Amino acid sequence: MAKRIITAVILIPIVVVVVYVGPSWLVAIIAAAVALLAMMEFFKLAAGMGLRSLRIWTMICAAALFAVQWLAGGTEVNRLSGNTVIISGLPWHWASIEAVFLGFFFGAALIAIASQIPIAQVLPAIAASSAALIFIALPFSYLARMDGRIPEGPVLVLFALAIVWAGDTVAYFVGKSIGRIKMAPALSPGKTWEGAIGNVVGSLIVGYCFAQWQGSNTMAWLLTAVFANIAGQVGDLVESGYKRGAAVKDSGALLPGHGGMLDRIDSLIFAAPVVWLAAGWLLQGRL
Repeated sequence: MAKRIITAVILIPIVVVVVYVGPSWLVAIIAAAVALLAMMEFFKLAAGMGLRSLRIWTMICAAALFAVQWLAGGTEVNRLSGNTVIISGLPWHWASIEAVFLGFFFGAALIAIASQIPIAQVLPAIAASSAALIFIALPFSYLARMDGRIPEGPVLVLFALAIVWAGDTVAYFVGKSIGRIKMAPALSPGKTWEGAIGNVVGSLIVGYCFAQWQGSNTMAWLLTAVFANIAGQVGDLVESGYKRGAAVKDSGALLPGHGGMLDRIDSLIFAAPVVWLAAGWLLQGRL
């Protein structure tokens, strides 16, 4: 517990300062680096389950995904009357999520054909690589896209982070003190329904505080906080499933008291795209 607190006390202020005052390109690079570290841990878990991965190619595509998401974050869409839309701020119009996934698709096929991977391992390798790209890189890359949405972007990223941090903190203490009913014992024996409810309450507090800070629709922030929190808890359980499948307790040991990078961002991976989808609703009246 002491290591967990010390790590949080050191890292959280740094993250907040970088997100709120740092340039969006720096946030995108840091987010990409975090995702790549988490993917390396994911590949290790996959290897523990006997699944080979196309590691280098998948990580190249993941880095490209963060780049195109950052570029897309600076795009402005202005809707006029009828079906007329003006799009500005997209210098690399060919750079898109679709282009990255098509590149990954054809690249993985070529690697499978040209490499010395045994035939029986080709499909599992492509499956494990695709899972890393879809379940880690893609949703997490929406942090880069959100932060690129100036000037509101940093607030949205901090909102996503705060939902996870506050929810996890409240869930931990509620679960330890009054937690009795197991939530998913096969995946995570320590999680309880009482802790899960505390998790949601923590996110509601964050939602209310951000609504007051931004002076906008309180209900929008509260509902988004709840949905993002629930998505984050699902992400936590999914990552627990990865670890149980590989028969390990933590995905790594990079962060003292927190385990690996994937352990630390599992909830944020699922919460980030929910906040992005609700961005227009949250910022109504400010756009």
